[in-house]
Formats: sequence, structure tokens, C-alpha cells
Amino acid sequence: MTVGGDVSDLTTIAQDKGIRYFLVSYTDLFGVQRAKLVPAGAIGDMVRTGGATFAGFATWLDMTPANSDMYALPDPASVIQLPWKPEVGWVAADLWMDGEEVAHGPRNVLRRMSAAAAKDDYVLKAGVECEYFLITPDGSAIADPADKQDKPCYDQSALMRRYDVITDICGAMLGLGWKPYQNDHEDANGQFEMNWEYDEALVTADRHSFFKFMVKSIAEQHGLRATFMPKPFSNLTGNGCHAHVSLWKGDRNLFADRAGELGLSTLGYHFIGGIIHSAEALCALTNPSVNSYKRINAPRTVSGATWSPNTVTYSGNNRTHMIRIPDGGRFELRLPDGAVNPYLLQAGIMAAGLDGIQNKRSPGKRLDINMYTEGHTVSDAKRLPLNLLDALRALQASSVLTAALGKEFVDSYIKLRMSEWNSYARHLTEWERQTTLDC
Repeated sequence: MTVGGDVSDLTTIAQDKGIRYFLVSYTDLFGVQRAKLVPAGAIGDMVRTGGATFAGFATWLDMTPANSDMYALPDPASVIQLPWKPEVGWVAADLWMDGEEVAHGPRNVLRRMSAAAAKDDYVLKAGVECEYFLITPDGSAIADPADKQDKPCYDQSALMRRYDVITDICGAMLGLGWKPYQNDHEDANGQFEMNWEYDEALVTADRHSFFKFMVKSIAEQHGLRATFMPKPFSNLTGNGCHAHVSLWKGDRNLFADRAGELGLSTLGYHFIGGIIHSAEALCALTNPSVNSYKRINAPRTVSGATWSPNTVTYSGNNRTHMIRIPDGGRFELRLPDGAVNPYLLQAGIMAAGLDGIQNKRSPGKRLDINMYTEGHTVSDAKRLPLNLLDALRALQASSVLTAALGKEFVDSYIKLRMSEWNSYARHLTEWERQTTLDC
């Protein structure tokens, strides 16, 4: 797509679907969605002149107030009609400035990675498991005071008490053709997960972005608040965003091999080897917030397990490891959390995995032990970063991810996230006062 692209698609979509406004949306480096509401009658002129204009510095992008206007050029293939307000069409946009793509724009980064994979006729396909809490509007507690079980996962009564919210969201996905296939109450009180069918990486990333917006919007309509924060409650299981990954060439799943160990091909194991090789650096993308490291390095929760990894290991159908191979032809990466940027999630997986294929990286020996009870017996496995600072330093040192994702992106991302870390480090906590006031 180029600046000043064809307007006919969006104009036709508006006419065919009765759309009166387009929500021209982009996701910044911190995963925050930004948008302008554009009347359908004005969409043609907007596209002809390059897109909706934004001041990039006003959002989490590596820009200054002196930069030129930034243009968000909508991709007609991504249009999603708001199920709860069908006169509005959400459309994902790619970022441009001074006639060039913004190199550190998250959707641009993923598009570049997909294009790099396409040179070998590879197409990454992924599904995501988005977990979230339904909480009180002020964010202080879960919204359902009756949701008290120590082991609340799959609690039928708690699920049905939120029937109206869950079915509004699931019904919307059904109407959009996403093929959702199950909804459940998750391992924490007040926590839910909703799954839909996997697709190509960019499609999944766009839907992932919209899903978060949709869940929050529908929750608000029910007087609730939805949060994807990785660890909003210290005693409860955190919000993961597990990714199920496979690589395709045409209609052939390149990870599938009936003769391979656990039904996974040699190429699939090389891909996993790449993920393991770059795991610490990848954490800066998959676990992008200060709060993220309270999930992956957490003590046991009320339910008895955190369900999140802390060590760089892989296994078969075993949820105590960073990577799980539940059946042939795919693997599950259990590292990402609810704060992950949907576009950088897919781009990071692709960058690390393709490096694994190119360099035939071995994932090492598969472990089938319970890492929560026997992990201390494993002496040769890498540990995940203990905090965001360690992860950012690992990303900064990663020649693999820098080469694949682009130095401009990596530098910009680290710059802004380091600023966030420094802001956190300057914050005086009550814990510090309680433990060191009389030292």
C-alpha cells in the first residue's frame, strides 16, 4: 500500500454496509490504540491526501513535537464493523511520515516481517488466548463478589453469572466470522478467556487489537471494567496471552510431521530452537511492562499454580514449561501476557523462529518434568528475566532481533520503555517505607 492509495474500497464498504463513520486506528509502541473518527463521506479525500493526520509525539512513538504530521493510512482489508454500533467501521492503519513508512510503527514492523518470511514462501499462522479480568469500575476488586473459590477455573456458576457479557462478546465474534469455539472462566477469580480460530499473523494481530477494544467496550456497557493487565491482583493467577504457532507454505503445514517426535517436523524444532535462543530478548516484547514480571516470576497463587513460566524450557503436553507441544503441527508459546502489543507479539515470534530455521538452531533436550516442583533440578536451562530492565538489556544486546525487526524499531522501543522503567524506579513504594524506614 502506498501513500495516497485507492479510495474505492473504503467508499464501497461504507455504502454496502451502511457505515457512517470510520474509526481509523493504529497501535503505538506501548500497545495503546489511537484513532480518529472520520465521516464516511470524507474518507475518500482523507485517503487521497495520505491518511488521517496525527502528532506522533502525542502518543507512545519515538518522535518530537518538531516532527512533521504523521499519517495513518487505513488498510481496507482490515475493516471490522462494530457489532454494538454497526454504523461505525474500525479499520487498522499503517503509519507514514514525510512520504516514508514509520519504521518503528508496530503494524509496519509486522508487515515487514511477513514480507521477509514470504521470500521463502513462508506464512506464519497463529491463534491467541486472550485472558482478562472483569473488575469494578474503580479497578479495586473483581466485579463478582460471589466468585470466591480457591480453584475457580471452569466454575460453571461464576461463568453463567457473566453470561450476558460473555455472550455479547462471543456473539459479536460469531457475527464477524471469527469462528470462536469456546469461552471459559479461567484460573483466577473474575478471570475469563475466549478463543477464536487462528489465521495469518497480520489478520490475528488486527483481530487481537480489536478484541481488546471490543471486550473493554462491551464490559463498560454492562457497568463493568475489563483489564488485560498481566498481574492486577498479587494473590491471583495473572493474565496470559498464549500464542499457538504454525508455519505454512501454501496449504501445507510445515510443522506437521507424523513421523516426527510429538508430530512436529525438524523445521518446527528449529523454529522452537530460535525462540529458545532469543527468549530473554523476546521477553521485552512479549512481557513489555513492569507489571509483567510479577506474573512470570510469581510465587504460587491461591489456586496452587501460576500457570506461567520462569525458565526457558519446552515440553510435550505439559503446561509448566515456556513452550508446550500439545499435538502435532503446532506449538504453544506460554510466555506472552495480556499487555503484549498484538503486532509486536507476532513479529517477535516470527523474527526469532525464522532465525532458528535459517541457522538450524537446536532447542536442546525436551523436558517432561513438572517445572513447578522439579524445576530446581534443572541446572542448564536459562532463566527468564527477573524484571523489565533485564529484558530490555537483553533485547539491546540481541543481534538476531535487531537485524530482523530493524535497528530503528529496537532503538525506539528500548528508548521509550527505558523511560518507563526509570519512571518506575523513581517511584517510592509503601513496601520500601515499611522495610527500610528504620534501617
